[in-house]
Amino acid sequence: MRALVVYCHPSPKSFTAAVRDLVMAKLQTAGAEVRLHDLYASGFSPVLTREEWEGYLTCPTNCAPVSREVEDIRWCDTLIFVYPTWWYGLPAMLKGWLDRVLLPDVAFLMPDGANKTIRPGLRHITRLGVFTTCGASRWLTFVVGAPGRRTLRRGVGFLLTPRHRRAFAAHYLMDSSTPESRRAHLARVAAKMDRLIGRPVPVPLPEPPSLRPEAAE
Repeated sequence: MRALVVYCHPSPKSFTAAVRDLVMAKLQTAGAEVRLHDLYASGFSPVLTREEWEGYLTCPTNCAPVSREVEDIRWCDTLIFVYPTWWYGLPAMLKGWLDRVLLPDVAFLMPDGANKTIRPGLRHITRLGVFTTCGASRWLTFVVGAPGRRTLRRGVGFLLTPRHRRAFAAHYLMDSSTPESRRAHLARVAAKMDRLIGRPVPVPLPEPPSLRPEAAE
């Protein structure tokens, strides 16, 4: 297994960081090769510049500004996102990663004379994990439409191999969570990771940090 973990949170002491640590421990204990993209820690720029936009369709030169990230997305067979949900969707940093890294001739093929729509380009990826937190309730998130979840599970998921293995877990009502609810969520993440990997991988659950507000939804 070759796993790429895309992690997005500004605070190294957040609950989202504890989820990341659990995901990484599961993968490493399972013997997977793991690469981590910590978007805030690495100073990743989410802005698609004018120059990048103008050269967006020209491969391979469109890959040059994000060559490391593109190499990792081509390398992995497992793709996992760990992030907080803000305003029901993806943080700008993570949305910018999608904009700049999932490029034509990398993640998808553009329409041509024989094809009127885009075609998937990430068929080598067989597993997709999505782990998030939400300030809103489950009910309100789904009334709004859960755009962040849809972007990753349906939008990105469409580009992967058909019937890829999937895992999703969200802690709702994060701003009124308790130590017990956060421990229960870490246990859910652990169980979801076992299913994503395909077998039980025993690792100790991290102790969840004290509550820190992560979103205003």
